[in-house]
Amino acid sequence: MATFVLVHGAWQGGWCWARVAALLRRDGHDVFTPTLTGVGERAHLVSDETDLAMHIEDVLGVIKCEELSDIVLCGHSYGGMVVTGVADRAPDHIRSLVYLDALVPGDGQAALDVLPADIAAGLRDSAVDGKVAPGPAEAFSVNGADCAWVDRRNVAQPLKTFEQPTQLVSGGAELSKRTYIYATGWVPGLGQPFFERYQHQSGWTAISVPFGHYVMIDRPDELARMLMSAI
Repeated sequence: MATFVLVHGAWQGGWCWARVAALLRRDGHDVFTPTLTGVGERAHLVSDETDLAMHIEDVLGVIKCEELSDIVLCGHSYGGMVVTGVADRAPDHIRSLVYLDALVPGDGQAALDVLPADIAAGLRDSAVDGKVAPGPAEAFSVNGADCAWVDRRNVAQPLKTFEQPTQLVSGGAELSKRTYIYATGWVPGLGQPFFERYQHQSGWTAISVPFGHYVMIDRPDELARMLMSAI
């Protein structure tokens, strides 16, 4: 059996993994779905200090306090920024690293650097009091039955989390098993450049799936199988 740590993307919280986590636990796996500071049920903790580094510390804290090792670490969307920093800081605790339609930064890159320029500009321009409101679930091709549920739960995200560059202590963790899952069923399809980069790169498995961006909500069964294949 494996241990999974699943890191959500911007505006969301650990709640978005509930369906996938239930399936993995049913099969006997341990699953942790931390909510990053300032969003989800931790939205009341948001402050001017909430940034990418704090979110990396959130996940490192779970690994330390739960004494986790040999984990499958998965980051969705903005969560790719977080898991990149976590893998760099705690590579000995990680069995496999999975990017779910996620951003994959290099050293010194912020989320705004790896996003398409028009989307990055839109995030900057839309910020109010240092926070960026979530886009509607429909824009991410969430299934119609769940759009209202997602919209009720998503909250504004601090702009600083998108602005702060990644600082890799080791220059980038070189793990033996890394997977990129590209969701092709929505526009703009943020995963495309990363999928194209890694599909022929040694040490990576790159998969494309015809789903919307929130795969964990729309296709939990398929995602659970993909995560188990990353063990």
